Amino acid sequence: MGRQEWLLLLFLSLIWGGSFFLIKIALEDFSPLLIVTGRILVAAIALNAFVYMTGKKMPTSLATWRRFMLMGLLNNLIPFSLITWGQLHISSSLTSILNATNPLFTVLLAHFLTQDEKLTINRLLGVVIGLIGTVVLIAPDFQQISLEGWGQLAVLGGAFCYSLAGIYTRGFRQFAPVVVAASTVSCSVLVLLPISLIVGGADLLKVRATAWLTIFTLGFLCTEIAYLLYFHLIAVSGATNAALVTFLIPISALLLGFFILHERIEGKAVAGMILIFVGLAVIDGRLWFRQKV
Repeated sequence: MGRQEWLLLLFLSLIWGGSFFLIKIALEDFSPLLIVTGRILVAAIALNAFVYMTGKKMPTSLATWRRFMLMGLLNNLIPFSLITWGQLHISSSLTSILNATNPLFTVLLAHFLTQDEKLTINRLLGVVIGLIGTVVLIAPDFQQISLEGWGQLAVLGGAFCYSLAGIYTRGFRQFAPVVVAASTVSCSVLVLLPISLIVGGADLLKVRATAWLTIFTLGFLCTEIAYLLYFHLIAVSGATNAALVTFLIPISALLLGFFILHERIEGKAVAGMILIFVGLAVIDGRLWFRQKV
């Protein structure tokens, strides 16, 4: 990758790392359900506008839209809801580290759900190291049942859903990535919006005007712009290089949480993050390959 691609990768990691920071701020004014709905609604409007302006075509088949609905559940509605609820009980930095387990789940699931992405020795070793790091993060909190423990499990559940969505996306290769993104968030909005208005519509009148800026930033910058940047990086640098953002997101979130939210950085969080990063590096394989060469 060139200097420009590395700068884009760093900017993307800051955006996605900042999403955990913004969610923590938004939870002061909104319920998790309203945060997820607002974020997806803003992203749906922006992505559909981008599709229209660039002249791309949305699918017309009802069967295809049913598949997009499932994709929206796996990639937006369920993981956004689990992760946002989880942040009620754990810090933004810990949330981002647990979310980085997504590739670990993807490697395991791909072995069973695909024909061409089977486990290799280095992938299996990377998964084991990464899962040990996850245990280091969450094990002390399950000595007794607590909301913090359930919050951690919720975030891991969100990461697991992202992994399922990543594999399911393989079936949409005939569509432009931005069309897939616009279609899935649109389906998610159709499900979430009526529920949110019924359950929490009255609470919207009590929200500070400035709080809406957080929701807009989550939807526009951390979802729509981030999607477009990620797709651009895949196009110019390849999916493997773009996936390096996984290593950088927790660092951005940890720094934002520490300096702005004044979150305490615990030793087990650092140890768990390092182990997860080592696991991801082993799965990625490039560092190991260069050392052998």
